[in-house]
Amino acid sequence: MMDEPGHQDGPDRGNGPDSGEARNEVVGTSVTAYAGFGMQFALSIVVSAYAGQWLDRRFGTEPWLLLSTILMGAGGTFYSIYRKLMADLRREEEARKR
Repeated sequence: MMDEPGHQDGPDRGNGPDSGEARNEVVGTSVTAYAGFGMQFALSIVVSAYAGQWLDRRFGTEPWLLLSTILMGAGGTFYSIYRKLMADLRREEEARKR
């Protein structure tokens, strides 16, 4: 019986909610969902830098608008990512309680 394909025994085997297969699906989903955060953060800094540089040239305020726009862009993106992560964490905790 142990040699039969598909035969699994032990507490962590099978396709139940505590199985390794279910955990792999959750981890895979998390990785794909969070993979774009770094790119989003970098892109916001680059766009903010270009906007700040343009504003500084236009108004002659170098480097203050450049620094301000970079800080605002990075801060806003950080806050956005933080909110998304906290919402996902709450959803995962609620799913575990069920």
